[in-house]
Amino acid sequence: MKQPRDFTRFTQEKNDKWLYKDLTEKIIGAAMEVHKLLGSGFLEYVYQEALCYELKLKKLSFDSQKELDIWYKDLLIPKKYTPDLIVDDSVIIEIKAASGLTENDEAQLLNYLKATKKRVGLLLNFGNKSLEIKRRIL
Repeated sequence: MKQPRDFTRFTQEKNDKWLYKDLTEKIIGAAMEVHKLLGSGFLEYVYQEALCYELKLKKLSFDSQKELDIWYKDLLIPKKYTPDLIVDDSVIIEIKAASGLTENDEAQLLNYLKATKKRVGLLLNFGNKSLEIKRRIL
């Protein structure tokens, strides 16, 4: 059975493999476990703590609320960006607990990826009956 395709940008690897595919699958699996046990209705902080616990169980390295540099051309902006999580110094995770994701949420993630020069981001919304996931690659 063919896997569903997300029509955001593919990497140039053979067979249209995703950049950090295995890593993001593990992160998404951990997020699904959190949502399965907690459901919706909590604040973002609760989901972040539970997701950190699941990532530890999966032996994934991550930083919570790590300050990242923001670049504009060759200018380092003095203010730092603090994502909810960054896993394996590669994947930025933004956690939401809203009734649904908006275009602004997606734009925010894409801007963070551009500004930090990271390539992959996950937007996770725990606020619905089902976990909402957006995976973006620059």
